[in-house]
Amino acid sequence: MIHRILHVGKYYPPHRGGMETHLRDLAVRQTGAASVNVIVANSAPRHERSVIEEVSVTRVARIGTIASMPICPGLMAAIRSTPAHLVHVHMPNPGAALAFLMSGHSGKLVITHHADTMGRRFLREFSDPFVYRLMHRADRIIVTSTRYLDSSSELAPFREKCRVIPLGIEIEDPTITGHTTREELSRQFGPRLILAVGRLVPYKGFDVLIRAMKHVDARLLLIGTGPEHKALASLVEAEGVKEKIAMLGRVDNLDPYFAVASVFVLPSVTRAEAFGIVQMEAMAAGLPVVNTDIDSGVPEVSVHGKTGITVPPGDVTALSEAMQLLLERDDLRLQFGEAARARVETEYTADLMTARTLSIYSEVLGQRETWERQDGT
Repeated sequence: MIHRILHVGKYYPPHRGGMETHLRDLAVRQTGAASVNVIVANSAPRHERSVIEEVSVTRVARIGTIASMPICPGLMAAIRSTPAHLVHVHMPNPGAALAFLMSGHSGKLVITHHADTMGRRFLREFSDPFVYRLMHRADRIIVTSTRYLDSSSELAPFREKCRVIPLGIEIEDPTITGHTTREELSRQFGPRLILAVGRLVPYKGFDVLIRAMKHVDARLLLIGTGPEHKALASLVEAEGVKEKIAMLGRVDNLDPYFAVASVFVLPSVTRAEAFGIVQMEAMAAGLPVVNTDIDSGVPEVSVHGKTGITVPPGDVTALSEAMQLLLERDDLRLQFGEAARARVETEYTADLMTARTLSIYSEVLGQRETWERQDGT
């Protein structure tokens, strides 16, 4: 029997984002074992259907956005009309929660709870009741880390149906990156480089990182765009670190930057940073990580004293000292970097994430057989 799986997400690649990348990695790897459909919001007010890497993708017309939530009147009908043995909803996405409930879909329900709904009090007064109903309806709720599960008030009432499955990434051969690009970056920015990547928003803690750079003998490459760009650029000027920090905006291929950097920093200050996929990408490239001790999966992925250094969130002094230590200790940097890559290869691959997820599906569907590729491999 070929099972039919329906994923309901917010967006799908080429739309950029951690949830979108996760959804694609999971859906593509499930196509050998099941018929996989994905329903997401479109970036335009029209319906579009396509098959991408054997995944049937429906992008429902979006007429607007409220507090980052796409408004798609056709989402309920799209879910209702898609036959599926199991529906996998990726949250937070209040619009998808409401659409699924109103669709009356009878399939088994699995939720991946990527993060709690943070802030947005007005929206939550409206959405919390049906998000609660969705979680109550769910057969299983996947959480990306034990630490996040333990600290989430949203998940507390449903703890018995929660299962921890860490996110995973595709592991690429680090030798693939072109040497020319790496040499160009080294010539442009110098030999002692610290890398930070992320949306320029307050919870990322880039203001703390900028202040910490006053006390670090290196150059910071800050990659990302977002609403805090102007404020952060002004802070760079005010702190007198313009010569130490290059704000590079959007970069499509991070591989050359991972290749030339000495240290990767994830300075997030709140648990809005639920996991930090980009730190896994840095670890897979063999970089030691400096991260923060927040109530999420961040310090579970890169472990203090094994793959990097974890510091208190918002602590400028501790952050600068950790970066400087790794820059000065070649042996420690190499040790942590090698351990970081090994940790991703054994714990955080997309293939392992998919296998664990399919195991949850089997549990929910009440089947004992393994999910093998339909082509027999």
